[in-house]
Amino acid sequence: MTDSPATPESPSTPDAPSTPEPAVEPAPRPYAYGKHQGAPPRPGQAEQDPELYREQWKQYREQWQQWQPQRGEPPAWMTEVRPEPPARIRTATLWAVLATALLSSLLLRDGLGLNLLFVAVPAALAAFFAAQAAGRRPRPWTLVWAVGGLALLTVPALRDAGLPTFLAVVSAVALGALALGGSRTWPGVLFGPPAMFGAIGPGTVWALSGLRERAGGTRGHVVPVLRAVAVAAVLLIVFGALFASADAAFAGLLDSLTPEVSVSGGPWQVLLFALGLFGALAAAHTAASPLRWDRVTVRPGRARGRTEWALPLIVLNLLFAVFIAVQLVVLLGGYDKVLEETGLTPAQYARQGFWQLLWVTVLVLVVIVVAGRWAPRDGARDSALVRAVLGALCVLTLVVVAAALRRMDLYVDAFGLTRLRVTVAATELWLGLVIVLMLVAGATRGRWLPRAVAASVGAGVLAFGLVSPDALVAERNVQRYEDTEKIDTEYFRELSADAVPALDRLPEPLRSCALRGIAFDLGGEDKPWYATSLAESRARDLLAKRGVRSDVSCPGVYR
Repeated sequence: MTDSPATPESPSTPDAPSTPEPAVEPAPRPYAYGKHQGAPPRPGQAEQDPELYREQWKQYREQWQQWQPQRGEPPAWMTEVRPEPPARIRTATLWAVLATALLSSLLLRDGLGLNLLFVAVPAALAAFFAAQAAGRRPRPWTLVWAVGGLALLTVPALRDAGLPTFLAVVSAVALGALALGGSRTWPGVLFGPPAMFGAIGPGTVWALSGLRERAGGTRGHVVPVLRAVAVAAVLLIVFGALFASADAAFAGLLDSLTPEVSVSGGPWQVLLFALGLFGALAAAHTAASPLRWDRVTVRPGRARGRTEWALPLIVLNLLFAVFIAVQLVVLLGGYDKVLEETGLTPAQYARQGFWQLLWVTVLVLVVIVVAGRWAPRDGARDSALVRAVLGALCVLTLVVVAAALRRMDLYVDAFGLTRLRVTVAATELWLGLVIVLMLVAGATRGRWLPRAVAASVGAGVLAFGLVSPDALVAERNVQRYEDTEKIDTEYFRELSADAVPALDRLPEPLRSCALRGIAFDLGGEDKPWYATSLAESRARDLLAKRGVRSDVSCPGVYR
């Protein structure tokens, strides 16, 4: 039997210190997540085998990331509308943007008038230069939107009323966004205008990158230009002051042409400068790189069966027909009998129905849109059924629109015309126009409906502003006074300068009572010519010729 050889022992030396055994690190507790198990490498392995340690950490990190919540992919429509990168910003675009910002700061602080057009022109040029650099060419509808937007900006220059001015400015911005984006479908018409404000950030970055590129190679040209501008400014100030002190007529001309700049209005001017700057940059960037809203595919709803789809609409058409028959009976001679049976006065009968009929028109538009998405689409018979049912509903709704307008006419005869009544009647007319457009589009299968509806909005707002609800209210109430000797002069104090020509025809003391509030609003500090509307200027002239008496008693209603 042979013994196994003994393991040789290392000699012990009393002088050498004994090396302690390295402490064994406890194995980390493994983790489990679904089918994935594992543990990170121990720190001690980094000293023993650094390469293996890094490899183990890499594998552990990859395994850990597999089980983390993954960020979802963006919606398909976001990928579809993603624009192309814009071309390098042109120098002409930068100068046009700067001109827009300066004119906004100097002109808009005094009010709205022709100055809006002065600000819009360089902003439109900035967008034009940016689109030209991107290789885009204007199309017919682009010109329609651009001309319509500029036409809407004439409303503040012609009229003094606040609501038409507000609607005109908002509509002008919307039409300008459509001109820049070139959209043809419902997503582009609905989302294109608000999406333009999202271009403020990218437009700013785009402009800064262009400035940074130019600053690298044109520093030798910038300094001489700045020196020339500074010298020209000094010469204008010195010699302009001398000429102004030498001739009073030249001083008056110079004062009228020079915008007033004050320290107290500094923050407001800075805000207007930023508004013009970022607004022009957003417009230029949109023209250079518009979102592709027309690429968004709007899927139709699930087609329904003929009976399921048509039966509710046919019942609705029958209800409309019965209501219209009752209206025809009233119009053909049963009006007094209806009032006798209901116990209502003509004014109460008219007021009771208009608002309900207005809501009927709005809800019919919703019904038509929803029904169009769920309509059956199995061949020519389904197409004929859809056109017949929805066409009948549109025609019946137009009769309801006419009935609503007739109710409003009766109401105005009883109580007079007001701003609110003009506005809602104009809205009802526009809804009727939209129904006509939908009727024609359904018959011709035209794809022009989104742009036609947008154009109708712009045309309606333009007509609303040019007619001026305040002028219409004053004209109608003056005519009513001439016929019935009834007028409410208290309400006229809320009107703008647009109403002055009509109210000026009233006899005294009604004239002074009606114009007192308007004259007080116009009696403040004169605004510059570029911030004064034509209606305001004409009202000042009329009030200056005949004046307004302040010594008359003005009860609320004259009968």
